[in-house]
Amino acid sequence: MTTFRARTSLALIGGLALATTACGSDGNAPTADADSTAASATDVASADDSESTGEIATVVVTTNILGDVVSELLDNQADVVTIMPVGADPHDFQASAQEINRMLSADALIVNGANFEEGLIDVIESAEEAGVPLHEAISVVGTMEFGAEGEEHSDEDHSDEEHDEHGHDGADPHFFTDPVRMSSAVQGIVDFLSGQIDGLDTDALDASAEEYLAQLAAVDADNVSLLDAISEDKRVLVTNHEVFAYFADRYGFEVVGVVVPGGSTTDAASAGELAALAKTIETEGVPAIFADTSSSDELVNTLASEVGDIAIVELFTESLGTADSDGATYLDMVSANAERIAVALS
Repeated sequence: MTTFRARTSLALIGGLALATTACGSDGNAPTADADSTAASATDVASADDSESTGEIATVVVTTNILGDVVSELLDNQADVVTIMPVGADPHDFQASAQEINRMLSADALIVNGANFEEGLIDVIESAEEAGVPLHEAISVVGTMEFGAEGEEHSDEDHSDEEHDEHGHDGADPHFFTDPVRMSSAVQGIVDFLSGQIDGLDTDALDASAEEYLAQLAAVDADNVSLLDAISEDKRVLVTNHEVFAYFADRYGFEVVGVVVPGGSTTDAASAGELAALAKTIETEGVPAIFADTSSSDELVNTLASEVGDIAIVELFTESLGTADSDGATYLDMVSANAERIAVALS
């Protein structure tokens, strides 16, 4: 079990901080300068060099979706630090020096996995090499390959030649659009925390998990009831990028097209691909294009203007909504998405 000690290398933080400064994206927290980074790291080291003195552990989580889930499970038993703010696009998010420091000095680090956090892969790998206990939420979930709706794969289905050391090369990382798969992820997170964080009240953790799993089951049942009312010929989705395959698999939809091919918002779409998608939309009689609240809608608007009479409906795809939105928590997000899809396609 973890005994709450510093694992942070000042040299490692300095190198990663320089890299982050060079490729940081707009909208992230300001990047600290080298002196403040070193001072921050020194403070962490001096505070954590000794064995635990009764202070609670720090669990760092990359995405705000998983941050919300982990916070519900731990219920103040640990300090949960979420790296990505609301509205961040996980595919191009770059961490500040302070955020890198937090990841490298965590008592436990929880990530989505399957290369979802594209801009944080180097930091995640460095944290693991530095001895930070790491858990990929997707590691216990039946995954799907991109473009393979309905074809589910467990971790055992992938040979060593097919995946890297984290086991999900090529897997669609967006498992969280399906609350049933999130239930599997929750149990994996509980098992990880119980085995890695010393001093947790595991009975309380199990009780929190049981309550949260019941809420997930209730949301899923509500979604089934709501979405079953959509006729078979209207159960088609056009989305901004490949993010709703798990949702489609769970609730009996077909993703007939995506604006940005591939599973990352950093990919690009050609004029020919957009024209082909416009034709698909017309052929299928699709009434709405589903955009992302956390990424640009420029291409979606271009496509909509090409098609003509079609609605653009924003969904919470890879980030929670603001505190005053109907997607402020993971449970809210899943419910809101189902409701918006039901309204748009009914």
